[in-house]
Amino acid sequence: MSAAGSGPDPDGSVAKLIEIAERPTLGQRLIDWASRPPGRLYIPACAAVALVLIFEDSVPAGHLPAFVVGLVCGLLLAAMGALRLGIALAVARPMIRHYWLRWISAPLIAALALGLSGADVPLQLRMAVSADQLLELADQVGDGGTAARDGAWTGAYPLDEVSVSPGLVHFTVDGAGLLAPAAGFAHSTEELPVGVFVPGQGSRVYEHVSGDWYVWVNH
Repeated sequence: MSAAGSGPDPDGSVAKLIEIAERPTLGQRLIDWASRPPGRLYIPACAAVALVLIFEDSVPAGHLPAFVVGLVCGLLLAAMGALRLGIALAVARPMIRHYWLRWISAPLIAALALGLSGADVPLQLRMAVSADQLLELADQVGDGGTAARDGAWTGAYPLDEVSVSPGLVHFTVDGAGLLAPAAGFAHSTEELPVGVFVPGQGSRVYEHVSGDWYVWVNH
């Protein structure tokens, strides 16, 4: 008779111990989760959401799909971070002090994204990169002309239409605008009134970006 056959069954003993062991409660699971610093998934997820929101801000009058994704995911990550920080402050303050850089990474990413968007940096940079090519396209169309672009890219923007009149060019950006039916850029050699309806411009309202460039929204 072999020793393996007559001895105790270690696998069976371990299985019985696992079976009778108490499963952790929801509170214990939350404490264990919050006691660990933000890891390799949470911080990159915050960075990805920040990039989505920066992209949304780089589109004239915003970009609805990017806005919805950024808002929903941002609120979810913010709620997770607040819950985790609250529990950690109550039960694991030494862990916060030891891994302070991880804990402040997400708020820093959020502050940077909000600061850039608030200063219109994404919109100004993307428009500056595209300005020369947009003006070249307007020269090709000529005064009094209108050209459909059907989403073709010019510079860093896909355009639906270009309309040229003496001293004023309108570029309709594909997918631009949150609730407005149309939005885009305007280039004017004369200063345009902002925040009001301009006589002869229908329902367009302009906001100044830089130099001769404006954002227009069709209300």
